[in-house]
Amino acid sequence: MSNELSGKKIAFLVAPEGIEQVELTKPWEAVEKAGGTPELVSTEVGKVQAFNHLTPADTFEADKAADTVSAADYDGLVLPGGVANPDLLRTNSSAVDFVKGFFDAGKPVGVICHGPWTLIEADVVEGRQITSWPSVQTDLRNAGAEWVDQEVVVCTGGPNTLVSSRKPDDLPAFCGQLVETFAG
Repeated sequence: MSNELSGKKIAFLVAPEGIEQVELTKPWEAVEKAGGTPELVSTEVGKVQAFNHLTPADTFEADKAADTVSAADYDGLVLPGGVANPDLLRTNSSAVDFVKGFFDAGKPVGVICHGPWTLIEADVVEGRQITSWPSVQTDLRNAGAEWVDQEVVVCTGGPNTLVSSRKPDDLPAFCGQLVETFAG
């Protein structure tokens, strides 16, 4: 086990349902393997339901609610995808404020698949280079982002480092880049 993230606490923000399971579990494992401490944050404390595309998968326990934590409590943030997950998060003002706090504090954020919908709602993508699931590209462009079709994009052209990927197939590159970015 490596220790690049020793002493670092990374928030994983998810809605109570609709999380693409592999986009939660693979980055979580990468953070743990690198010696970091992942923490599951949702809109409320309790069980969250993950999915394998549209099929219900495992449940996970959210230890913290977005309205009880802040970016100051963490060294980085991961936003998994799934279609319903970011759509639910972007309608929750505490979740949106939590996300925006990482940008305001200059802390790194990783986002994959449909996850950028929450970033759009937080108004933090203008002028940023980013990738996503292809159906989100128009929304990102309309919000002022430069959308590119690459497996992983690292954007340092803003107040923080933003790491993005398109889909589950990109997870090996995404996870490796997350650890490198969170390690500083």
